[in-house]
Amino acid sequence: MTLDASSLKMVQAGGARPRRTDRSRGASIALHATLIVASIIAVFPVFWVFVTSLKPDARAVEPTPKLFNESSFDNYTRVLSGEKGDFLAWFGNSVLIALMTTVLGVFISATAGYAASRFRFPGKRGLMMSFLLVQMFPFAVLIVPLYNILIALGLNGTSIGLVLVYCTTAVPFCTYMLKGYFDTVPNDIDEAGRVDGLSPFGVFWRLIMPLAKPGLAVTAFYAFLTAWGEVAFASAFLSAADESKTLAVGLQVFVQQNRTEWGHLAAASILVAIPAIVVFYLVQRFLVQGLASGAVKG
Repeated sequence: MTLDASSLKMVQAGGARPRRTDRSRGASIALHATLIVASIIAVFPVFWVFVTSLKPDARAVEPTPKLFNESSFDNYTRVLSGEKGDFLAWFGNSVLIALMTTVLGVFISATAGYAASRFRFPGKRGLMMSFLLVQMFPFAVLIVPLYNILIALGLNGTSIGLVLVYCTTAVPFCTYMLKGYFDTVPNDIDEAGRVDGLSPFGVFWRLIMPLAKPGLAVTAFYAFLTAWGEVAFASAFLSAADESKTLAVGLQVFVQQNRTEWGHLAAASILVAIPAIVVFYLVQRFLVQGLASGAVKG
């Protein structure tokens, strides 16, 4: 069967998507103005923290604030040199705990999400419901029972204990997210792997995991942020020794009873935000890919 030129034009016209209604000039100006204002509102607090970090403590908070007033990088030098607390030790502790939480949390979430997506077993519905219920409780309610559990296990005051605590908050959310992503992967891939002689874990590890990189990137980013900036659990479950603190807890040394060292606190806050920005930059390609693939598969 052949199509002449007129028939081809009719098919193309029938299959063409309708054009979106053009906005008026006034509506376009209003939309862009709104986006600009929203962007300024979102960026301004971060910008002001950076400006404050360049000022000495006496100039950080003034009745008539100025954009630049005796600005320098002295606050960053004092924070990094250890003059205002062992910042580098806090940084190392935070990186170690965040990475351990990310690796362990994502692995547990991936295996649990794959099992919930592919297999039928007793208690599956109750397991997924329990993940939802855990998300309903605020952190403050969980501190006492988790504290008792860590004492019973002999892990209170250790980094391993804090990693396990962070996994209790990261795993439920990550499991639900990965289950939804695994649901979009065709079962034919699992069957092809079994035909080739792979075990169920081999199918999961060698076939499904490489296809789930976008979903794994999203959950890894969430697990990292869960452990990186958390304060309540770290304050309750870590030792009071200065060398065992995380960054979020260590920043409290700049908030004293009689005064707050705003310049040093702002400088430390900017330094704390840098690793999270780096992690986001590393996984952003997979984040965008996950959104796109989810839109196509859905």
